[in-house]
Amino acid sequence: MRCPHCQAENPDQATQCSSCGAALQSAQTAQAASGTMKAVTTGGMVIGRKAREARIREIVDPSQIISAQAYNGVIGAVLLWGLLINYILCWKVGPYTNLFPNMSPTVFLIGYLMLVIIGMVITTKAKSPLISFLGYNLVVVPFGIVIATIVEAYGGMTAAPVTQAFLYTLLITVGITATVIVFPQFFVKIGGALSVVLLALVFCEVLMLIFHVRQIWSSWIAAGLFSLYLGYDLYRSQQYPKTIKNAVASALDIYMDIANLFIRLLEILGDSKN
Repeated sequence: MRCPHCQAENPDQATQCSSCGAALQSAQTAQAASGTMKAVTTGGMVIGRKAREARIREIVDPSQIISAQAYNGVIGAVLLWGLLINYILCWKVGPYTNLFPNMSPTVFLIGYLMLVIIGMVITTKAKSPLISFLGYNLVVVPFGIVIATIVEAYGGMTAAPVTQAFLYTLLITVGITATVIVFPQFFVKIGGALSVVLLALVFCEVLMLIFHVRQIWSSWIAAGLFSLYLGYDLYRSQQYPKTIKNAVASALDIYMDIANLFIRLLEILGDSKN
């Protein structure tokens, strides 16, 4: 069986390419699967777990496939770019976020959500890697402004809770990455469970926001959840066809996990200090 992604030859019974790691399907089911995926991806915006599964099954032009080293290098470079942008926003924009309360919260929220959603759609749907990178930045910049606002509320870049949150986020990221390398099978089937827990957590936090209830336990749950999501997205990033576009999209998934983890750790550490 020839891999549709890297064109390497594999045994007929193989379910995963021995060269690029992409999922394989038999010739009898390939045509049906292709039709199914076309129906799924053209029926509207696909996000979350279904979007990840669609990217894994996507048939791409073999000329777009790059080496595993180059693919992971692009993920790392794009991810570091996003984190650098966030650092600059925290350092340069953070001190001026006290002006934001004068802005209508509704206007701020709508603008933020529109940019993030548009950026995510562009990143995952664009055919050009350059356009995908543009979409990535449409997510990173507004998210970075939100992070800068939160960092400033906890005392700024040099405050103890902020520096500790940076350190713990780094340590957890390194630890989760090592876990994915040593125990990759742990992350194979947890995507569905993570999605359910995330939806339940969002529902609970919306209710707490409406009724003005403050509970630190939700931050602990969210920190654990995004740590697991980080491992899941790191594992999944290696299952997609190794194209530059998928590398950018994978970097966005990982960036969102790390950013959300940092925010939750900052809430926990800031609460403990107070």
